[in-house]
Amino acid sequence: MIFKKIFVQPKSLFLIFGVTALIIILSSLIELNQSKSEMLSLMENQGHTLLETLLTSSENALTSYETIENEVRYRLLNNATMIKTMYEKGFVSNQLLTTLSKQNNIFRINIFDSRGTKLFSSHKDEHDSVSGADHLKYLKQIFNDEADTLIIGLKPARIGGGNRFAVALATDKRDAIVLNVDANELLNFRNNIGFGVLLKNVTGNKNIEYAALQNNDGIIAASGKTEFLEDIDSSKELKNILKENNYRWRIIDYGDQKIFEGIHPFIHKGNTIGIFRLGLSMEPLENINSRITQRIIFIGLALLVFGFVTLALVFTRQNFDVLTKRYKAIEHYSKQIIENVNDGIIVVDSKLNVKTINSAALSILELQNDIVKNAVEIFGVNNCNKIFESTSRLQQVDCVINGKSKILLVSKSILNADEDSETVLIFSDMTEQILMEKQIHRKEKLATMGELASSVAHEIRNPLNAIGTITQQLNKDFEPKENIEEYKSLSKLVYKEVKRINETIENFLMFAKPMPIKAELLDLTDFLSQIEKQYKSLLDQKNISLSIKINWNGTVKWDPQQIKQVMINLIENSIHSIERSGKIEINVSEKNSSSVEIKIADNGKGIPPEAINKIFNLYFTTKTNGSGIGLSVVQKIISEHNGIISVESKLNSGAVFTILLPKEI
Repeated sequence: MIFKKIFVQPKSLFLIFGVTALIIILSSLIELNQSKSEMLSLMENQGHTLLETLLTSSENALTSYETIENEVRYRLLNNATMIKTMYEKGFVSNQLLTTLSKQNNIFRINIFDSRGTKLFSSHKDEHDSVSGADHLKYLKQIFNDEADTLIIGLKPARIGGGNRFAVALATDKRDAIVLNVDANELLNFRNNIGFGVLLKNVTGNKNIEYAALQNNDGIIAASGKTEFLEDIDSSKELKNILKENNYRWRIIDYGDQKIFEGIHPFIHKGNTIGIFRLGLSMEPLENINSRITQRIIFIGLALLVFGFVTLALVFTRQNFDVLTKRYKAIEHYSKQIIENVNDGIIVVDSKLNVKTINSAALSILELQNDIVKNAVEIFGVNNCNKIFESTSRLQQVDCVINGKSKILLVSKSILNADEDSETVLIFSDMTEQILMEKQIHRKEKLATMGELASSVAHEIRNPLNAIGTITQQLNKDFEPKENIEEYKSLSKLVYKEVKRINETIENFLMFAKPMPIKAELLDLTDFLSQIEKQYKSLLDQKNISLSIKINWNGTVKWDPQQIKQVMINLIENSIHSIERSGKIEINVSEKNSSSVEIKIADNGKGIPPEAINKIFNLYFTTKTNGSGIGLSVVQKIISEHNGIISVESKLNSGAVFTILLPKEI
């Protein structure tokens, strides 16, 4: 009786099967269309993200080139200013300009009068065929008193081929000092980081058919299959995109295939350079849709064979497979884009919770992969306010990560600007690059000052020695008739002052003199132990504790005397800062497989903010009786050991000097 109640008649069963099959087939067709729509939406988002990454990389490439060009311009103007000072004092000669050009890697230094006649040159005269009018063409603004400084920039060399980067500086008499360097390396750098290389790397992915940067004049740079790309002038749609400055996408017939094309204008410093066009193959999407269609047919046949239960199970499985493939497709595209870049990438929601973070970001921020953090915990409250509230897309952010100061260059993009918006941060660690730039700048400045000091010292020392000798001789051979004691006292005072000035000159020469490195194998533990013993008595008297923590105990190859001089200078600076009752900590750790980091920290009175950028300058000191040479010598020794030294300090909160040295030089 129960069996009859649950038994379904063949006609009813057929009707149930038919209705169920029709519903499932219709649902499957709807699902197919929905899948196509969602996959297309996915391609739209991925194309947009890839174009945004391409735009950011292009912006970084242009910024890098402009930074290098500014450095070249700054170096030439600094040297021109120094030569101007020497020229106006009458110290300039062809030999001096030749020496300066070799020491500072300057291709040519010339000085012209207002008629275009060459007065001095670092090279023998190779331009007999060049008239004064040719020089007047470039320098007339200086000669006409219209400008004091000219950035001539890149120009072709008149003799020998190639290119030059030139600047000019006016003297008080309106003569022109012209310096230029060989610009081939600068041009090669621009070519190596240019759009062509970038686009070529992008089209290395087999699913990317082409990538091109295009303006009204034609294609600026492109890679891939670009033979069918139309001009902007011939396409109304491309013209509108260029005007509207928005991301757009479209599906086009490209040769014998369909292409998903993403288009985005490229703007640099407010100027529209052109549009980026990225063509993605539709083949993966068509393959997925084809497989989905085949599965729908299979499910229909299975329904007729296995019945209602089998039909329901297959339908469930179908939904599961579609969701799985959709998830895998999203995961694949996301990983390909996010993981295969060297810059750190973090995606946060509207509450600043981290949703996605790549391995490069984990490495830069020194985070563990299984720890999910809020952006505030990573960057800090102040930096988060600066990053997320600012309208600027590119910012430099100073962070403290695991007790280490880092400088990050952060690019920000906002997706879906509403309450559920997501923010994409792309950043790179610029700490070592900026420290190295500061180190190079300090080294060049000290080298210039050292050369000037040496020159002045040699000019002064000989007359001083003559004065001292004459004073002694007069005191010995001559005796006045009156005021003998006053005469002798004044003679001794003159000799004493001459001797004092001579000692100052010796300090000049000591700083300017090259310091040859005598590298030896050195055990760090023994080396620091000797320094600790050397200062134990003095530190006990002043009630200052010295703590040495060696987290890496190994052997290095340095000049022990010079590095000892560095440590002594820094420890004595700390003692002077503390004066009495405090502590000094020395921490040694391995930065990487080839370098060692040494930190010397104290809890003294610190360094005033206005002095922090001057302490490595020659003869700059905050001490009452300081000479101002100590930290300049420290800077010089570290530079000659191919190392980097930096300082962090807050007033009344102590100072930390960080030294990064290679294990072997």
